[in-house]
Amino acid sequence: MGRRDVGILHPGSMGAQVAAQAVAAGATLRWLPQGRSAATRERAGDIGLRPAADLRELAGACEILLSVCPAAAALDVAAQVADAGFRGVYVDADADAVGPERMAEITDVFEGGAVTVVDGGIAGPPPREPARTRCYLSGDDTAVARVRDLFEGTARTPFVLPGPVGRASALKPAFAAYNKISYALAARACALADGHGVLDDLVDLAGHLLPDTPLGTPEHLATAGARAWRREPEMREIAGACRAAGVSAAFAEAAAATFGRWEAHKDDQAVTAGELIAELGRGTPSGTSPGRKGLPSR
Repeated sequence: MGRRDVGILHPGSMGAQVAAQAVAAGATLRWLPQGRSAATRERAGDIGLRPAADLRELAGACEILLSVCPAAAALDVAAQVADAGFRGVYVDADADAVGPERMAEITDVFEGGAVTVVDGGIAGPPPREPARTRCYLSGDDTAVARVRDLFEGTARTPFVLPGPVGRASALKPAFAAYNKISYALAARACALADGHGVLDDLVDLAGHLLPDTPLGTPEHLATAGARAWRREPEMREIAGACRAAGVSAAFAEAAAATFGRWEAHKDDQAVTAGELIAELGRGTPSGTSPGRKGLPSR
């Protein structure tokens, strides 16, 4: 192909660590600084990413493009890449759940072009430590092998799911349905307890019997508030995947509604679990409740 570089769209907290793993493994990574924040630019510089002037330059310089973006933007990003004339392996490797139907739409964007789509799904935290973050890959065997080799031996452990595009994007929503909906369910349970003045007691009970769950560690709910703007559309993706499988989408839709209540807290690192819980309940005339003051804050 004559091109050896890898491009990444767009290196947020997850994408930056994904890029760092590829750089550590010897790849040359390019990215688009245009329109990105100062913090993102600094992060990219620390990793050693090389800037491209625009998407067309990035598309022309790279043989592999990794898309690590919110679920709601996945299709638009793919369309932009197609318009830029990319010819190579396009990897939708979102940290958020993108369902099989959405992956089919992404594949259709490149239909008739010289692009091979690899279906990817990241499970786990941003890859910093070995064996904690997995990336599942499915699709064309040759293209999947190239992406697998890019991350072989890194903290972003590749797992190949033999079969067509759609298998990896089926596994990720199934996992996220449990992992992320559990945060919405815990928040609702806390709001219920808060409304009856027994939130402290619920936190104590869950901490004793369910210590490794969002209900047992409600301080972790604060992170859900800052990420709710991503979680709401992700829950919609999960709901679609449920319907396609003939499974009720009610839990996913309810979780989407819960995260939707917190969208104003986008990237708000100061919001507390108590504040998020209060927003789900009716509260009290005084604006405080016996349980809310006992919740840990960030």
